[in-house]
Amino acid sequence: MTRNRYWTLADGPLPRWPQADTFVLREEEAPTVGAGQALTRTIYVSLDPYQWYYHRERTAPAGAPCHARTVSQVIESRTDGLAAGDFVFNTNGWTEYALMGEGVWRPGYMVPRKLAPSLGRISHAVGVLGMLGLTAYAGMDLMASPKANETVVISAASGGVGQIAGQLAKLRRARVVGIAGRDAKCQFVTEELDFDACVSHLSPSLPADLAAACPAGIDVYFENVGGKVFEAVLPLFNQAARMTICGLIAHYGDEDGGVQRRAALMKLGQPIFNARGMTVKSLSASDFAAGHHDEMLAYVAPLVAAGKIKYREDIRQGLDIIPTSFVEMLRGNNFGKMLVQVSPDPTLGQT
Repeated sequence: MTRNRYWTLADGPLPRWPQADTFVLREEEAPTVGAGQALTRTIYVSLDPYQWYYHRERTAPAGAPCHARTVSQVIESRTDGLAAGDFVFNTNGWTEYALMGEGVWRPGYMVPRKLAPSLGRISHAVGVLGMLGLTAYAGMDLMASPKANETVVISAASGGVGQIAGQLAKLRRARVVGIAGRDAKCQFVTEELDFDACVSHLSPSLPADLAAACPAGIDVYFENVGGKVFEAVLPLFNQAARMTICGLIAHYGDEDGGVQRRAALMKLGQPIFNARGMTVKSLSASDFAAGHHDEMLAYVAPLVAAGKIKYREDIRQGLDIIPTSFVEMLRGNNFGKMLVQVSPDPTLGQT
C-alpha cells in the first residue's frame, strides 16, 4: 500500500503566529479510490497568508491535513473526464496524496479543474493563472478600474497578488507605486515589474517616502497589509479614489484573525472615505470564480506567455519544510509567490 505523509495542527492552544512546532507530521495509508473519485499525488502546495486564519479557526477536523490549494497529478481515477497522468488544480492541503471527486469536501474546498500544461507552467495554476491571478484581476480591473495617468498604490507589491495587480494597472497606463520590504524586493518591483516607484514599509519615514512617490495623490489603493501601511496611505487619497481590500497580512495573528482590525480600519478611514467620495470594497475572489475565471485566464495567460506580465515564484523543496516555509512567508521572508514542491513535476522533465 502507498503510504501518505501529511501535516496537521498540533493539539492545544495555538500561538498568535505559528512556529515550526505548531504543526505535526503524520503518516498513514493513502486513501482508497471510490466510485466517482480520483486519487491525486500533490506536486505543488501553495502557501498563502489567509491559511493562518483557517488554521487558527481550526476549520478542518482534528488530525486532518492543513488546508492549501494545490497542483496535483491523477494517480488513479474512477470518475469520468479524468485519467491517470492528468494534472489538476485542487485543494489537497499539506499532504502527499488525497482524493478528489464525489463525496470529497474539506474546509476551503474548491471545485477541481483539469489543467492544460500548454497554457503555462502547471505551478501557475495556484498563482498567476489561478486564484491569485483572479484575485488581482477582480480587485484591480473589475473593482478599481484604474484609468490612464491615475496613481495606483499596491501594498505587498512583490507578493503573489501584488505583483500581478500592479502589472494589470500598468497595462491600463496608470502610474503604479509599490510598497514592499527590503531593498531587493523594491528593486524587483521597479526594475523587473516596471512599477514607476516603490517605497519600503521598513523605512522609518514611510509616510513621507510614500507622499514623495505620490505627488499627485492616490486614486486607487490595493490593500494587502493594513497597519502602518494603511495609515501612510490614508491621508493621500484623492477625490473619488477607490480602495480594494484584498487582505490584512499584518493582522492575521490577531485573536480573531484580523476581523476586528478590518472594522477598525474602516472606522479610522471613514471620515476621509466620506469626505472624498471614495468607493471602498472588500474583495473575495471566490465571488468571482464562477463568472470570471475563464475570462481572466483568456486575458492573462497570453500576457504571461508573451512576457508582458512577469511573475516570480519562490519554490521550496520537500514536504518536510512546509511548516518552516509557512512561518517564513508570514514573516515576509519569501520573495515572490511561495510554493513548496513535494513531488516531481513531470512537465519540467524531473525524475
